[in-house]
Amino acid sequence: MTKCNTSLVQFPRCKRRKVEAHFGGGAVSSDGGVLLLRQVDRRLGLTAGVAAALGDERRQASCEHDVRSLVRQRVYALALGYEDLNDHQTLRGDPGLQTAVERDAPLASSPTLCRWENRADRDAAWAIHQVLVERFIASYQHPPRGLVLDFDAMDDVVHGNQEGRFFHGYYDHYCFLPLYVFCGSQLLVSYLRPSSADPARHVWAILALLVKRLRQAWPGVEIVFRGDSQFCRWRVLAWCERHGVGYIVGLAKNSRVQAQAADLVAAARAGFVATGEKQRLFADLVYAAETWDKPRRVIAKAEHGALVSCHVSSVG
Repeated sequence: MTKCNTSLVQFPRCKRRKVEAHFGGGAVSSDGGVLLLRQVDRRLGLTAGVAAALGDERRQASCEHDVRSLVRQRVYALALGYEDLNDHQTLRGDPGLQTAVERDAPLASSPTLCRWENRADRDAAWAIHQVLVERFIASYQHPPRGLVLDFDAMDDVVHGNQEGRFFHGYYDHYCFLPLYVFCGSQLLVSYLRPSSADPARHVWAILALLVKRLRQAWPGVEIVFRGDSQFCRWRVLAWCERHGVGYIVGLAKNSRVQAQAADLVAAARAGFVATGEKQRLFADLVYAAETWDKPRRVIAKAEHGALVSCHVSSVG
């Protein structure tokens, strides 16, 4: 049987409420982890920064819940896996979530959260992203030598008839196609888009804005743009070259690249036959699609092993 060495864990008080975690009480809340999330958020100041950036134009005399409480309630619930606003009809009375939001009374109802979310517009999205980027910059005590900006488009499954939903052939379901930008483990951009849009939509503009702000903070920083083949657009690559931004971008396989890499593929196959060990070989190629403005360097990788037949992948 598991032996618990610590019988009592104390958290900061919430108004008149004393907050403790121990192993002798009943199951009051099934989401005790939200208290740890609250501690992390208090240290980072993320939801407080977002609330301050959003402001509040409502008639305050008629408002029971301030913007900071609304932001925390919605964000914490999402982190716990409660995506639907309907969940808050029950969650608003959960003592764990109430404490995390720093209230000792019922939280906002689903209709209140719905009305508040529907007030969000382009300016609100811009303000939230400014907070994310500024928090990222503030997380460095010293200027970094280099940064790698990872761009990725991922499917966000849609289960109802939400506005803007489309069927995506690659993912084989109805979804949105948000664009995310990470630097290491930190999120810089979360941009919701319909799945009918070009996966590279607005990538160029977002990259330019990020590079401009990061170089304002750190003039000498080296920046690398990284993404898979859906972002391999020559205009984006040309912009990177003009502005001193490195790039590592996937290149979709095609017959011309396969033909140039034929000797590499043969060498990988021969090496596996001779040694019985998995082979992974690399080679530099020069390639340009008909629509490109000029040829560019491509790194081809050929692999052959017992479980992997010989194939080629390439990076521009």
